[in-house]
Amino acid sequence: MALRPYWSGNLRLSLVTLPVNVYSALNRSRQIPLKEIYRKTGERVHRLNVTEDGTEVERDEIIKGYEVEKGEYVLIEPDEIKDLKIPSSRTLDIVQFVPAEEIDDLYFDAPYFVAPQKNADQQTFAVIRDALRQSKTTGIGQLAIAGRERLCTIRPCGSGLILQTLRYENELRDSDPYFDDITKKAAASEELDLARELIKRKTAKFDPGRFHDHYREALQELIEAKVENREPVAVEEDRPAAKVINLMDALRKSLKDPEPAPPKAEKGTPKTSAKRKKTLAKTAAREKAS
Repeated sequence: MALRPYWSGNLRLSLVTLPVNVYSALNRSRQIPLKEIYRKTGERVHRLNVTEDGTEVERDEIIKGYEVEKGEYVLIEPDEIKDLKIPSSRTLDIVQFVPAEEIDDLYFDAPYFVAPQKNADQQTFAVIRDALRQSKTTGIGQLAIAGRERLCTIRPCGSGLILQTLRYENELRDSDPYFDDITKKAAASEELDLARELIKRKTAKFDPGRFHDHYREALQELIEAKVENREPVAVEEDRPAAKVINLMDALRKSLKDPEPAPPKAEKGTPKTSAKRKKTLAKTAAREKAS
């Protein structure tokens, strides 16, 4: 099955233009879909599009509107939005380069893979990728995607590029109200030394495969237990919090306690019982039919 791009257009660096495809880097199939159910009957609840007087409306009869006064709207047709002519609707123009560490984590949003289109010059793509990698910089540009123009970064990712959308500055709250009451007094040197030693002992190369979603696993176990008419088994027991008198005691105890076993990398989906497979297959068939 051919991969469907989320966006197709041109990547432009000054006078160099290259046709590219942009694909979502998020694997949403790992999420467990839960439907809304009417408790009394077990039937699925469906959302209806209705007007204020309760009239049901077909989806293709719905357009956008901007409220200029209470109850008064400027109406906008879908084609009018689609036909908005802005440069970033078909071209991602890299207008600036910055060291990657200069971009605060607060700004980062969703990741996307960027690959050259089939008819694109692979060598041109490789030059842009390798120049970014060797200069240790991140490209900055804007792209019209998902109904709005997004600020974004472009940087190397293996043999390809990764695009990451950024939040605009006016989308972020000022941190002052949240940090105002935090003391600016320097930490005590002895406590700081113990904390640094604790950090040093726990420092390792980042391996995302060693971490997994405990909530999803617990929810999956709850579903399987209900399908199999049994009590759910705790996926992972909580470690009891140690009682400590003060920070120094807590740090010293942390350094003395044996390290817990590191989380294991996920090696795929746990084995599914035959009964659960049958139930899930029926559910999938019902959803396809609806």
